Amino acid sequence: MNKYGKIMLVILLALGLVLSAAACGKPAPAPQPPKQELPKEQPKPEVVYKVGTEPTFPPFEFLDKNTNQITGFDIELIKAIAQEEGFKVEIINLGFEGLIPALQAGTINIIASGMTITDKRKEQIDFSNPYVNSGLAIAVAKNNDTIKSEADLKGKKVAVQIGTTGANKADELKKKGIIKTIKTYNTVDVVMAEVAKGTVDAAINDAPVTQDFISKGHSEIKIVGDLLDSEQYGFAVAKGKKELLDKINSGLKKVIEKGKYEELRKKYNLPETALPK
Repeated sequence: MNKYGKIMLVILLALGLVLSAAACGKPAPAPQPPKQELPKEQPKPEVVYKVGTEPTFPPFEFLDKNTNQITGFDIELIKAIAQEEGFKVEIINLGFEGLIPALQAGTINIIASGMTITDKRKEQIDFSNPYVNSGLAIAVAKNNDTIKSEADLKGKKVAVQIGTTGANKADELKKKGIIKTIKTYNTVDVVMAEVAKGTVDAAINDAPVTQDFISKGHSEIKIVGDLLDSEQYGFAVAKGKKELLDKINSGLKKVIEKGKYEELRKKYNLPETALPK
């Protein structure tokens, strides 16, 4: 290597050392951590309550022949309440006498079945605020002119639906020596059919239900006399289910205030006195 080559080599080595020192003096930028996305809010699980009903009690609950679905005043009302309170309902078809046991067993969460609020039932279940005024009425065949009041049931055979306040009233009158025989049936339509056929002398049943039955082409039946008892219907929950009961009462209040209750009352031809004050 000649003299100039050696000089150039020294210069290149020196330049390399300078550049290396400069690089060491400025640290490389630290790697940036990847941006973390905020966790997406998980949707709340849908709350669904099972609602037990006995759908042979029109206009409060019945099976729509066109849709094969259970509907009626009670059913539409509890659905409107559910919408206001942000939950869903699943309608369960049960016999009336099985509703309270099912509620106590947890098979269902709510009863919506034209259930009269009574002290005896309050010992077993908790009721919402009343949502309908009702009462018991005597029904007889259209051509029956001998029964016009409670006193005229003396020595008579009376039909009732099992497990109802009508059945309780008949028991009460039998103990008083007024009614002679009580015949119990599972559904209201069978009760009324027995009256129409003359196999029983009369029936004791909720007045709005009997009136609805008559209005749907059953002119062979008529209501006689004054109401035997005044009643009020309530939705029912298992004992101690205060949170659910509060939801029902809150939703009922909203449905009334927004006019939905009145809309349903008119749709199902309930009297103007139906809404409890």
